Amino acid sequence: MTPPLLTITDVAVELPTPRGILRAVDDVDLSLQAGRTLGIVGESGCGKTMLSRAILQLLPKKAKLSGRVMFDGQDLVQLAPESLRRLRARDLAVVFQDPMTSLNPVLTIGTQLMETLQEHLELDTPAARKRSIELLAAVGIPAPEQRLAQYPHQCSGGMRQRIAIAIALSCEPKLLIADEPTTALDVTIQAQILDLLAREQRRRHMAMIIITHDLGVVAGRADEVAVMYAGRVVERAPTPMLFKRMHMPYTEALLAAIPKLETAPHTPLPAISGRPPDPTRPLKGCSFAPRCRYATSRCREAKPELTSAEMADHLYACFHPIKMAEGIGA
Repeated sequence: MTPPLLTITDVAVELPTPRGILRAVDDVDLSLQAGRTLGIVGESGCGKTMLSRAILQLLPKKAKLSGRVMFDGQDLVQLAPESLRRLRARDLAVVFQDPMTSLNPVLTIGTQLMETLQEHLELDTPAARKRSIELLAAVGIPAPEQRLAQYPHQCSGGMRQRIAIAIALSCEPKLLIADEPTTALDVTIQAQILDLLAREQRRRHMAMIIITHDLGVVAGRADEVAVMYAGRVVERAPTPMLFKRMHMPYTEALLAAIPKLETAPHTPLPAISGRPPDPTRPLKGCSFAPRCRYATSRCREAKPELTSAEMADHLYACFHPIKMAEGIGA
């Protein structure tokens, strides 16, 4: 069997804060094959973005990282800064949440695209300009040649995100990390951006990680889903299996919060009661226990480990897994 393109083993990230050490990522194990898509889902503050920054080796200066991040046969944790710089963009690319802050407001779109191509692919100016126009056209930007001379503030939010995607795809990366790529966009533009990412992922046969708080985003676009809570992966399964027979109460609560077409207008969405735990004050037992309707004393005393049940590739961390009826599809 072909080895995974990306393997994350026992990765933990700790950050110093005035209230103590904050454990943002807590011993996460994940793997991703070339050409496949992994969805990482969870509430804000669950550690999704910090995990992606651990993969990219873009953590805050005072952060402490442990574990291994193997990408295409290289341990990124041990890689020298110059080797990492060459690896990013060329083999490992990212689309950040807010394109207005990830794009430089004082440089034209053409400058930002062309400098990436010239730095990593060593293209001359005419070749970089031609390639930039092709990339903008590929991501659906109208009049791409004219856009090269414009600045980010002259484009809409959807266009800025398409430009960020074009820059990320410019060097044909092996892995693209899309961190909440549709957060600031309206619903119709969200669908267009997600369809664009899926189309380019298939066309280029690159691996992709989609980070989101919405299970609906990954339902039809990810091969596998990892659900995170309080820095840990609490459930992981192939996407159809997760939606058909999810076991983790937290996953159930996330699914319940998705609006449904058959629901009457103005019906309040179910909310998860309580609040996520303080990451500087880790709980002795299951981190979700204070908010879980299935919790017992055992849940508050011991922390469940990721385990498999009827299917070896469906893992969950729960002492009282829920039993869903068959046939609840994505």
